[in-house]
Amino acid sequence: MLIKSVTALILLAVGTTTAQAAPVSCPRTIPFTTASVTQHEGGSFALNWTAPGVRRVSVYTGATQDGIDYSHPVARGEGSAAITVSGLGAADRRWFRLVPDRGEGLTVADRDLHLASVPNLRDAGGYRTADGHWVRMGAVYRSSNLGGATESDLATLTRLGVRVIEDLRTDAELVKTPDRVPRGATVTQQNVLGAGIPGPLPKTPEQSVRYMIDAEAYLVSAPSALVAYRGTLGAMTGTGVLQHCSAGKDRTGWASAVLLTALGVPRATVYQDYLDSNTYLAARNAAILAQAPADQREVIRPQLDSRAEYLDNGFAEADKRYGSFTGYLDQGLHLDTAALRAALLI
Repeated sequence: MLIKSVTALILLAVGTTTAQAAPVSCPRTIPFTTASVTQHEGGSFALNWTAPGVRRVSVYTGATQDGIDYSHPVARGEGSAAITVSGLGAADRRWFRLVPDRGEGLTVADRDLHLASVPNLRDAGGYRTADGHWVRMGAVYRSSNLGGATESDLATLTRLGVRVIEDLRTDAELVKTPDRVPRGATVTQQNVLGAGIPGPLPKTPEQSVRYMIDAEAYLVSAPSALVAYRGTLGAMTGTGVLQHCSAGKDRTGWASAVLLTALGVPRATVYQDYLDSNTYLAARNAAILAQAPADQREVIRPQLDSRAEYLDNGFAEADKRYGSFTGYLDQGLHLDTAALRAALLI
């Protein structure tokens, strides 16, 4: 049956250095409590930030993270501002350095890499932790599979420094949709699902929701998942790491939730990052539903969605199995969180 094949497919988805001296600001603490960049069509960029106690922020930019041009600012704003910058040169990814009149500056970019052939591709960084640090951008990425990546987009990933691919898919998925790999990158399979999630495929919308909730717990407790996530998260102490599954929302979503939580990102932000897959995959999901039999679309829909109740059960399973999320990190994954924080926090 078509629904069975479509359902099976979906469930598998279950410091800068510069040529010029940078402006000096002291003390060396980052005063920004929020900061974001959004690239718009036509090449303009919307920048938003909040820095309590800061009177003025100067904005510098560069075509690479290590190539910020400090010779002149492209914009200035107050301690809390929303501005638009346009007329900048072409770049694979445009970076901005926010330099306050007090405290340390912060380098940010649009989290979305805007590569159409790789849906749900985004930076895992750019989030503030509860203790005032920021997750470094340009170090770890997440995405859907790379099977449909164009030569142009692969070349962009190479220039952006993607050197390590952590593929969370099963053997069958790798055979059906092999990755197209950026030049010079190495690939490690981390088979989260092992032989697969046990149980029959759902036949009703309610069964689909239940399946996805239970599947999230499987990502926490299955022996194959513990081994896979230990390897994937351990690799993130390096740079240029891209982790993905099929759609980049379930297995990849849990890996990102674990990473951000281990780094100290607030739970609400972790959930928003998880739910953002609904936006990044909206076009893909609409196409899948349009091709499905009309009487099966509501059965399929929960499997396409990222829902808070799914992630809820992942965290609940960690608490149930290990007493706390910290217990899951220490006893389940044997994760060196100190090394992760040292590598990824600024």
